[in-house]
Amino acid sequence: MVFRLHGSGIVTILLNTQLLLNQTQTRLNPNTPQNIYISISDIRVSILIIIIIIIIIFFFFTTSSRIYSPSSLSSSITALNRLVMANREGDPALGYLTRKETEVKLPRPTRVKNKTPAPIQITAEQILREARERQEAEIRPPKQKITDPTELADYRLRKRKEFEDLIRRVRWNKSVWVKYAKWEESQKDFARARSVWERALDVDYRDHTMWLKYADVEMKNKFINHARNVWDRAVTLLPRVDQLWYKYIHMEEMLGNVAGARQIFERWMSWEPDQQAWLSYIKFELRYNEIERARGIYERFVLCIPKVGAWIRYAKFEMKNGEIGRARNCYERAVDKLADDEEAETLFVAFAEFEEKCKETERARCIYKFALDHIPKGRAEDLYRKFVAFEKQYGDREGIEDAIVGKRRFQYEEEVRKNPLNYDSWFDYIRLEESVGNKSRIREVYERAIANVPPADEKRYWQRYIYLWINYALYEELDAQDISRTRDVYSECLKLIPHKKFSFAKIWLLAAQFEIRQLNLSGARSILGNAIGVAPKDKIFKKYIEIELQLGNIDRCRKLYEKYLEWSPENCYAWSKYAELERSLSETERARAIFELAIAQPALDMPELLWKAYIDFEIAEGEFERTRQLYERLLDRTKHLKVWISYAKFEASAIEEAEQHEELPENVLLEQKKLCIQRARRVFENAINYYRTSAPELKEERAMLLEEWLNMESSFGELGDIELVRVKLPKKLKKRRQIEIDDGPAGYEEYIDYLFPEESQASNLKILEQAYKWKKQKVASDDEDDDDMDD
Repeated sequence: MVFRLHGSGIVTILLNTQLLLNQTQTRLNPNTPQNIYISISDIRVSILIIIIIIIIIFFFFTTSSRIYSPSSLSSSITALNRLVMANREGDPALGYLTRKETEVKLPRPTRVKNKTPAPIQITAEQILREARERQEAEIRPPKQKITDPTELADYRLRKRKEFEDLIRRVRWNKSVWVKYAKWEESQKDFARARSVWERALDVDYRDHTMWLKYADVEMKNKFINHARNVWDRAVTLLPRVDQLWYKYIHMEEMLGNVAGARQIFERWMSWEPDQQAWLSYIKFELRYNEIERARGIYERFVLCIPKVGAWIRYAKFEMKNGEIGRARNCYERAVDKLADDEEAETLFVAFAEFEEKCKETERARCIYKFALDHIPKGRAEDLYRKFVAFEKQYGDREGIEDAIVGKRRFQYEEEVRKNPLNYDSWFDYIRLEESVGNKSRIREVYERAIANVPPADEKRYWQRYIYLWINYALYEELDAQDISRTRDVYSECLKLIPHKKFSFAKIWLLAAQFEIRQLNLSGARSILGNAIGVAPKDKIFKKYIEIELQLGNIDRCRKLYEKYLEWSPENCYAWSKYAELERSLSETERARAIFELAIAQPALDMPELLWKAYIDFEIAEGEFERTRQLYERLLDRTKHLKVWISYAKFEASAIEEAEQHEELPENVLLEQKKLCIQRARRVFENAINYYRTSAPELKEERAMLLEEWLNMESSFGELGDIELVRVKLPKKLKKRRQIEIDDGPAGYEEYIDYLFPEESQASNLKILEQAYKWKKQKVASDDEDDDDMDD
């Protein structure tokens, strides 16, 4: 079979071959502007493609009459097409490599099968030592020696070319310029070195380090005029760089050109530099003993920089030269100009120490006091300390105490400045001022303290603050004895308190008591009436009623109690006190009516106290039948253990009442005693029946009730029946029960249980009943077995 190539297959092969050749020519073109490097893989692929093309052409033209396998030729063509397509898919920047050949292949993670430690361990020190031992010797280039001018000229040319090329690439790198200039300097070609420095300054003249190095090169090689020229240009272009001025002046001074150095200083001072520049100028003049010139510079210095440090230096300069008058004049001028400055404390301390050195203690004391009066307390810490030390050294006892008080005053001022709402600091500050006794200062501190109102309308924030007002009012009344100011203080305080949210009964009562002390009863009643209308409280009602009761105004007391009960009808204390008032006035019916109204209220805060007061009232009146009725009514409401015990004790107490009637015959008295005992026993029996039938779970209360009954029977003596109660006493059993919490059981606890006699009998009956049932079942089963055997 003859295999013939179709026209489309030949065209495809030729087109693909032409495409590969074009790509190869593009990569091998030397005129391409990019730097192209042909890898070994590109060459191998190109050679392979050429060989395949030659083989196909050779077989096509020379052996067209031979028989070929169509599958082999078609596979060759397919391989060529795949090679071309793979080349198309490859990255153009990587030649003929495909993506599969150029992808990053990471090593596969190996699984360690044996994790036991190796017998020979390798340490880091061993690895480093082996690396150092196996390190090859460093290859150093041979040293070159220049032997004739031609070689030197070539070397210089080559070196300059390197520097110039480097400068063209990194023009802004200053270190390159410096190296270039220093190399020219090392070659003693100073003209070229200056040219390099000038070119570097043209690039960036604001870099003062370039000027410093340029000038140092000129000075090092003793080109003085060139160095002056460089320094002059530098300070002209960069007048705010102090280092340039210092170097320039130092050069002139080292050359002995004092006038030139002074002229440079004057040029510098025209720019009004900082403090250190002026001090350097002054030291320069003092080195040459130019005192007047230095004094003139100091005058210009304090005018240019009017600060405390400048004036103190000026005054110390005059003091050092023995000019005490001039020094004092400097301090006085400084105080006139800088009395309100933030650093005024330092100035006053220095002034006082100057006067102290001059043995002018009175002048120093006046300076300290003047400073303490004019400087804010927050900036006078050092001043207080110095003043205390001064008074301890030169002052008397009174002066020392004043100084110590001033120091403590400063401490308190600092505390209240940091936290104005720290009322404890205000209290300490006020006590300090009160110990001194200056009324104006005391009132000032009080006013400042009460001006710091708590930020929130909550009573817990006001509880300490309100005592500032109370102390203020008491001070005005007792110490200052200013009645009108005291009344104003109370009035302003009552206006300030937000009574709709909370109030303070103490301030109302203190204001009313103050008016009573001034014999102004109408004013006191007005204050207490306003208190009841604006912010009624128990304390206000109690104190108001107490005041009216002391004055004997019973009608006002009744009205106040009515207001009290209208405001708080659940208040058992008010009901009891109202009834007690009526009883003290022998108004028994009114008192009984008040008690009846009280116990009829739907809600009471402490009903047990009210009932007790009512019962005690009836007992005191000798109304035993009414008392029994009250106890019965109370038991209808509650079956509490204390009520039963109190009821029984009341019935037993009738014996004591009967004994008071000594004129009765003994047999009648004995009958009354027996009757009282029977009533008491009846109460206890009712209580026991209630706990046994209606509340069997209250075993502890039932046991306590029996204990009280036993004690009472013992107290009856011969008339008592102890055995009656003893047979009813329970047995105490110690048991355990599991404790249950939210997370589950939490162990066991022991508790005391009570076993009463009737419960033990019931348990015995249950045991007998179970035994009887068991016996009956056993007999029945035996009968059935006998019947089966008969069958």
